[in-house]
Amino acid sequence: MRNLLLLFVVLTGTMGMAQQKINTDRKGVAAEGYDVVAYFDNLAVKGKSELKFTIDGVHYLFSAKENLEKFEKNSEKYIPQYGGWCAYAMGSKNELVAIDPKTFEIRNDKLYLFYNSWGINTLDLWIEEGAEGLKSKADSNWNNR
Repeated sequence: MRNLLLLFVVLTGTMGMAQQKINTDRKGVAAEGYDVVAYFDNLAVKGKSELKFTIDGVHYLFSAKENLEKFEKNSEKYIPQYGGWCAYAMGSKNELVAIDPKTFEIRNDKLYLFYNSWGINTLDLWIEEGAEGLKSKADSNWNNR
């Protein structure tokens, strides 16, 4: 019984902390290692570990030195919205949901990432259900976390 209680405390504490974090892997890499600047050229490409920039303990990887330099000059432009979690899930259910780094949208010069697996493409749902309305809800949900 004591072990179950300890497990519950650890899990609930971890879940609470995770809600405040940026979506990263175990090594602290954002966007599953994809180059967040390349998305603005409509490309989903993996970054290289030797081309890394770190902000607040979060690592961003880049596929080209030019993209790293662009990010260094204006990181706010390139950092994914909602901590890099699925934009649709943030807008529709206020949930933190993992993403498929190849499923993205640039809207109003901001990067939005989406879940796309098991036959569910949330980018399609985002568009079908009204992206601007969902974006407004997602902005509110994220700001109230």
